[in-house]
Amino acid sequence: MLKDFAKLHTFLMVIKEKSFSKASAKLGISQPAVTQQIKFIEDYLDTKIVDRKKNGIILTKEGEDLYRIALRLEKAIHSSEKELLKIINKEFTFVMGSSFAIGNYVLPNYLSEIKKRINNEVFMNVDLSSNIIDQLEDKKIDVALIESPVFRDGVIYREWVEDELVVFSNQPMKKHLSADDLLDFDWICRNEDSHTRRLTSEVFEEMGVQCNNFNVIGVLASPTSIKESILHADKNAERPLVSIMSRHVIKSEIENGTLYEARLKNHKITRSFYIAYMKDRKHDAFVDNVVNYLLSLNRV
Repeated sequence: MLKDFAKLHTFLMVIKEKSFSKASAKLGISQPAVTQQIKFIEDYLDTKIVDRKKNGIILTKEGEDLYRIALRLEKAIHSSEKELLKIINKEFTFVMGSSFAIGNYVLPNYLSEIKKRINNEVFMNVDLSSNIIDQLEDKKIDVALIESPVFRDGVIYREWVEDELVVFSNQPMKKHLSADDLLDFDWICRNEDSHTRRLTSEVFEEMGVQCNNFNVIGVLASPTSIKESILHADKNAERPLVSIMSRHVIKSEIENGTLYEARLKNHKITRSFYIAYMKDRKHDAFVDNVVNYLLSLNRV
């Protein structure tokens, strides 16, 4: 078993998430596969290592011992990755593909570290999530980061971080907005085929309103163009100009006070960002190093 660290990695993820189902989402494998790997470890050691309770996972005494050993092994493996890449000493350009919000506002913070970790140049391609997965399948990019669930056979998906969508404006607003409040704004909306538009439309329907109930003054496809339009809108207008955006996109403006955010009353719009790579690159040292680094960030 010790020759196959994947099973121990699954065990560590189960303990970290305190749930078989959450571990399966993080690892990009089915829940039965997670259960099967834990059972394999228990059969191999001829002892029970975890108890599944209503409030999560509890380690047995043997499980606690294994957990300490697995942590030491994980640390040793990670510390060896850089040495392994030095041995490979392969010069090439590693290509990352990402959807717009991630590529423009999240990934740039980590490109220099990724470059250092693989000791090679890193190029970034930004496009729609569906186009990025097409390029992944066509071998034009090495690792993809997407904000829409574009699932294809032959691709491994790892749940990365949770993203929250919020209402924002260049004027102060109530912290929590009711359905009636939404009708008092002028709106810039995303194009109808965008994942953001679909997510928000579902929540609006739960609140009893629809996008066509709003006073929409524009429909734009780019998060950057929407943000810039609202940044430069009239701050003294009787009806604030608003839109809905990933908090990652407007984070710095919220912090410096040039934009203001609000959430929907009794509703939260969230989605997951995913890391994706081809199954036939699963054991590629460079892909593995980049994916492990991104997963180690946990929250961005």
